[in-house]
Amino acid sequence: MSQIRLLSPRLANQIAAGEVVERPASVLKELLENALDAGAQKVEVDVEEGGVRQIRVRDDGIGIAQDDMPLALSRHATSKIYTLDDLEGVATLGFRGEALASISSVSRLTLTSNSDAESMQGWSAQSEGRDMEVQILPAAHPRGTTVEVRDLFFNTPARRKFLRTEKTEFNHLEDVIKRQALSRFDVSFYLRHNQRGIHALRACKSQVDMERRIASICGPAFMESALFVDTETTGIRLWGWIALPTFSRSQADLQHFFVNGRVVRDKLVSHAIRQAYADVLFHGRHPAFVLYLELDPKIVDVNVHPTKHEVRFRDGRTVHDFLFRRLHGVLADVRPGDHGQPNMVQMPQQPPATPLQRGEFQGQASMGLQHVAETPNASQFVASYSSNNPSQAVIQDQLQSRQAFYQAAPPSLESQESEDVPPLGYAIAQLKGIFILAENEQGLIVVDMHAAHERITYERMKNALDGEGMRTQPLLVPQSMALSSKEVNAAEEFNGDLLALGLGVEVASEESILIRHIPVMLAQADVQQLVRDVLADLMTYGSTDRIQQQRNEILATMACHGSVRANRRLSIPEMNALLRDMEATERSGQCNHGRPTWTAMSMAELDKLFLRGQ
Repeated sequence: MSQIRLLSPRLANQIAAGEVVERPASVLKELLENALDAGAQKVEVDVEEGGVRQIRVRDDGIGIAQDDMPLALSRHATSKIYTLDDLEGVATLGFRGEALASISSVSRLTLTSNSDAESMQGWSAQSEGRDMEVQILPAAHPRGTTVEVRDLFFNTPARRKFLRTEKTEFNHLEDVIKRQALSRFDVSFYLRHNQRGIHALRACKSQVDMERRIASICGPAFMESALFVDTETTGIRLWGWIALPTFSRSQADLQHFFVNGRVVRDKLVSHAIRQAYADVLFHGRHPAFVLYLELDPKIVDVNVHPTKHEVRFRDGRTVHDFLFRRLHGVLADVRPGDHGQPNMVQMPQQPPATPLQRGEFQGQASMGLQHVAETPNASQFVASYSSNNPSQAVIQDQLQSRQAFYQAAPPSLESQESEDVPPLGYAIAQLKGIFILAENEQGLIVVDMHAAHERITYERMKNALDGEGMRTQPLLVPQSMALSSKEVNAAEEFNGDLLALGLGVEVASEESILIRHIPVMLAQADVQQLVRDVLADLMTYGSTDRIQQQRNEILATMACHGSVRANRRLSIPEMNALLRDMEATERSGQCNHGRPTWTAMSMAELDKLFLRGQ
């Protein structure tokens, strides 16, 4: 007897189901994608017992003709691709043609559909998890399709044992509905569980409607802290909403990213967004966002995973850099004055200029904290810190020698009625030597003076070093470093990128390199580990921020030690100088460690505290 045999169609389908159908939520995802691909404008979902007993999805799409009904439940039968060219530019959510066949092999499935908009005459096909001819029967149905899946895993009890409680399975189902509702604002979604209405999300006709849907799914707090982004470059567009760094999560549970309408979880995308938030997010926290990337389907491969959750970009480095630069730019350009309407901030088409480039710091030599950029040899000072690590007192003396507060007191708020009051208003007092209390048009502003000054000093140090470029130093004795052949090849391929980062390396053999140059300010770093990490990033993402991270850690320490300390008494002019500098400084809403630098209380909030008007 031959040891090699063909699998039966039933067993082949059940194996395929193991890849596609993990739990009820997996079934719902496939059925919703089919409905959206069919042009549905309204989708109704009914589930019972967390989807294990029943999942019914009804849509008003184009429906399935009678002749196509038998093929609809066949494996690898699809209306979405016909040639290899179609596969290389998939514009639909589904395309493999195996979802219904896989689902029907592990459940009792009924498919009812009608493709005639003028008639109620439809057709129904049934399958009960066994290999049999599909019988087509007439059935009354309006134009569109209804798929009913009952008793999931009834014939594969081992799989059913892995299911969780009804509540847990329903939560997963609800998440699928939410993600699809975020992907298609033009479609109405309805969800009922055990005959009880859960969601009724009507189609959106404007951005305001979109924001209401997002608020109902992600919570109103997200929308209150969200910035609207809309930016594009040649062939790529990014739009959506990103939360301010002050709105962060303990886990990555409010991160929704869509590529051409498809829900994806991609490590390249996650890395780019994490980099954009790196300098403003509190340690261990995660950003929140709802973002949409649109690009030519031919330059993104969606056929890399059975569940289609992952994609591969033809030019991953370009996509990574585009996401990072545009999001980094919009976060950097947020100013205190923008917080009144956070969700109306528009992303410029080109990366915004820094405050230094816009000239916002001009004239502050006599009226604010002077820039380190105005001091010669800024990078030499940084290198001195890196190698010698002077005491806190020395650092503070060196930095404070560059910091002069202006002495001309600004007019009071009362005298500014005819002029615009700055977003952070004017200082009125200092509390416990820690907080600055200021008054603006809306009410009270409270500023953590050390955190705010720390960010101002930090940003100016970065601007100073960026202006001078990355200074390098040759090693007296080049370091030999053993690597894998893959890493050596990467070192040769990305040699130009390494040089731009201040790392001069030379291939010595198939499994070793020589390190000849390193950045001056990282002279005390573990150079070999740094090279390994940089190469790992370049091989995975096509870019790296390791050098900048270590540089910024040094600058952050210096800025922390060089900023005004708690219990230092400031005059009113000095406090106002700090407020004006905050308004002109990038990322001034957070200190270098991601802590907020200021908060506001409106008169309405203050009145509520004291029950005024009640």
